[in-house]
Amino acid sequence: MTTMTLAVPEELKHKMESFAEINWSEVARQAFLQKISDMEFLRKFKSKSAITEEEALQLGAGLSKKLAKRYVS
Repeated sequence: MTTMTLAVPEELKHKMESFAEINWSEVARQAFLQKISDMEFLRKFKSKSAITEEEALQLGAGLSKKLAKRYVS
């Protein structure tokens, strides 16, 4: 297994130390695996998409406005 060093803010490190029973390396491994899985899904989805990135951004902005209206009002 390869070793990786991560930098975390001091405050986060102190909070992590308060949960000594947690295997933080395993937490990081699982987070990396989940992110890779998410990105692979998006890559596959994007490769099959017929819309442009600009169109997707416009759709996303429109959806955000509708959601904001629904939940903020």
